[in-house]
Amino acid sequence: MVGAGAAKMSGGAEEQRSPPLALVTGGCRRLGAHISGALAQAGYRLALHASHNAVPDAGLSRILSQTDAQWHGFTADFSEPQTATGLMQAVANHFGSVPDLVVSSAAIFGHNRLENVTESDLLRHYAVNSAAPVLLVQALAELAKGQEDQSDRVIVTILDQRLTNPHGDQLAYALSKQALAGFTQIAARELAGQGVRVNGVAPGLTLATGHYDAAQMERLAHMMPLRHLPAPADIAEAVLYLARARSVTGQIIAVDGGAHMESYARDFLHL
Repeated sequence: MVGAGAAKMSGGAEEQRSPPLALVTGGCRRLGAHISGALAQAGYRLALHASHNAVPDAGLSRILSQTDAQWHGFTADFSEPQTATGLMQAVANHFGSVPDLVVSSAAIFGHNRLENVTESDLLRHYAVNSAAPVLLVQALAELAKGQEDQSDRVIVTILDQRLTNPHGDQLAYALSKQALAGFTQIAARELAGQGVRVNGVAPGLTLATGHYDAAQMERLAHMMPLRHLPAPADIAEAVLYLARARSVTGQIIAVDGGAHMESYARDFLHL
């Protein structure tokens, strides 16, 4: 899937440097789509990843049309993590450059606890939520070595506020995100000398599934230290900040209404 849009011309003749390029994994739907939309409005070209069908949802499609953003859709099934390497190469081949920004938003989420989690649950979550983002960054670092443009590049991992005070629900998911948070710190140190900054955003409950009703969402909002839940725009704004903050690396920003400061015995769904 390709959107229209092209690099602007200076004085009608000489081409300006292309707008920055962002790869957003899981960037076509839900929170990833909100992040992609904010990046389009900020002037980024977009490589939008999905596991199987890289078609932007209605809200993102509207923003892409309004901004005339240049974009292309890419598919890669991260249940086989090695596809992340091919994804980075495909993006570089299509746009002619390595992304300036990579947002690792793609994730799977399951309900399991210690008493019933299986080996398959653990490995499946690790593959998508941990291994694929690592291989994606590895591929970016390798391809960037051959680029003439050695300007600031940024990785933003999308984590989860519950990692500060983890509970026993969604065990496989929580462990995979803990691994990704650890990698965020390691990669920040490893890649700083190459001019690559690595940071994370840890959202709280933002886009509820159909398991929540309005009354429960209102109760949960009042349980947050700030008495409200974050909006998707808040998460996107944090990503944009980290993309622009040239002196910031190795940081994880919780955007969660203050939830990371509290210890909840169960997942929000069960409170």
